[in-house]
Amino acid sequence: KTRQQLYAQQLIPDTMGGDTPFVETVATPGKAKGIDELLDMLSLVAELKELKANPNKPASGTCLEAKLSEGEGVVATLLVRDGTLRRGDVMVCGLAYGRVRAMYDDHGMSLDEAGPSMPVRITGLDEVPNADDKFQVVPDLNIAREVAEKRRERLRTSQAFKPATFRLEDLDKQKVAELKLILKADVRGSIEAIKKEMEKLTHEEVRINLLHAGIGAITEGDVALALASPENTLIVGFNVVPDDRARALADEKGIQIRQYDIIYNLTDELKSALQGKLKPREEVIHLGRAIVRKTFKISKVGTVAGCYVTQGTIERNARIRLIREGVVIYPPPDRTASLESLKRIKDDVREVREGYDCGIKIAGYDNIKEGDVIEAFRVEQVQRTL
Repeated sequence: KTRQQLYAQQLIPDTMGGDTPFVETVATPGKAKGIDELLDMLSLVAELKELKANPNKPASGTCLEAKLSEGEGVVATLLVRDGTLRRGDVMVCGLAYGRVRAMYDDHGMSLDEAGPSMPVRITGLDEVPNADDKFQVVPDLNIAREVAEKRRERLRTSQAFKPATFRLEDLDKQKVAELKLILKADVRGSIEAIKKEMEKLTHEEVRINLLHAGIGAITEGDVALALASPENTLIVGFNVVPDDRARALADEKGIQIRQYDIIYNLTDELKSALQGKLKPREEVIHLGRAIVRKTFKISKVGTVAGCYVTQGTIERNARIRLIREGVVIYPPPDRTASLESLKRIKDDVREVREGYDCGIKIAGYDNIKEGDVIEAFRVEQVQRTL
């Protein structure tokens, strides 16, 4: 299967005469094989392609994960790709910036510096960066602050125009029902995973409007943002809890806070909530048909049709339509029709079954002829799904 995927990308393994190195590996504990060969191949390719890092320059690399820790503040796991990162360095990482206060290796041992290809955990950033954000060491805090502020301003500007564009398009089409959310989670990776699951919950009539996503506990500010929304907004916490002030304000103002620790429970409930905003689909349930055998004009009553039920059941409370030579002649498309009375012999009845005669008076309509067909049906509201 792996070879087929490589072929699909026009990558021919060197074992088949191509130029793509191919090493078979098994990573199952106790059954591992090919790992040493893989490491040797990586070293060989790096040497042949002269893939070298310079440890004597300011560090740069990628944020792998980040979270907000109660005792340490923002904690970010970084991979140094070039240069050497030292404790005390000033860096910009995505929209965040700060000075490296502490640095640890993957075993939790304190470090003073980390070279290329080394993963480290640092503290000192002013906010939680995104996974995959790039970091770069800069000369001082003033430069770092200026770079971060410019990036934040660009982000605010781009976000300011997105909602207006969407709403103008909606006005031309149809109103889109929204489920407004404020999302708080324990780490950035959780937010990214939840966002990916939310992207699967798509429909032309409903959507999720994520007003804000952030790391850390649910705060009073999150509740205030929910209150500022034109419609009720749901606050969702993943592996986090609301603080006391947030809980009190939410209870006072009736803002709903939902907490989860499993992503699929969260997305299942969001899916149910979105489906609840879909307008139900009308389903026509056919009940029965009766043919008009004779008509009677009765003073102060109107035309009563003497009918024979040929199929199913004619119910007194059903909707009806009158068909003549295959064409519905009553009611018109913008109206509904019902029975004024349904009789069996001389008695009012609730229904007449197939094979029996009955007398039918259509409410508000008298232009009935022999040979016409009366169809009885009901309309049920069926909940739609995504």
